[in-house]
Amino acid sequence: MQIFFDNPWFARLPAAQAQALLAVARSVRLVQGEVLYLQGDTAAGAQDGLWGVVRGAVRLSVMHADGSEAIVTMAEAGNWFGETALLADLPRSATATAHADTELLAVSAERFAALMQDVVFANAMARLEGERLHAAFGLIADMAMYSTCTRLARRLLMMAHGDLTQAASARSTIAASQDQIAMMLGVGRTTLNRELQALAGCGAIALRYGQIELLDLEALRAAAA
Repeated sequence: MQIFFDNPWFARLPAAQAQALLAVARSVRLVQGEVLYLQGDTAAGAQDGLWGVVRGAVRLSVMHADGSEAIVTMAEAGNWFGETALLADLPRSATATAHADTELLAVSAERFAALMQDVVFANAMARLEGERLHAAFGLIADMAMYSTCTRLARRLLMMAHGDLTQAASARSTIAASQDQIAMMLGVGRTTLNRELQALAGCGAIALRYGQIELLDLEALRAAAA
């Protein structure tokens, strides 16, 4: 399971705790579009509570009353997710949907609780939650403080490092549709396209079918400042 060891959070886990987590997980496969759990589901009654993405990706989104979807984040290969509801004993705050054909490692709520008895593992989970809370507050602040163009540039930089992963190095290509990015920012497709064209016009990015190529990270960082 090298994909997990390539993840910054998992890579910091001591070997004993990393192997203990992998040892209690079972394999689960989802087809594209299949729902893993729904916003509002209770985690306590679920057979599985924590998931690691082996391949594919899981879209975590909030569904509004009118049926529209706002994407919170993407859990790509190497990421673990689902721990918040277990730790806080709260309903699921988002809906998890397979963004592509996906393979997961699933850990039951009971086994997760047993792992949490290890103070080293518990501290690692606390750090993971802290990092994600920090990122969430950053996104909230972006909505209140910045223009759509600046928010777009900042989110593209975040996605370049893996939306949930936040790896040290940035990738040169982001595999995401304009619809997906629009749902992340909470803007219309027309507004998003106008801002993407502006970033392309200054040489920061190039638009490809289903992808965005990052041509000039410094120009993108300037737009995000």
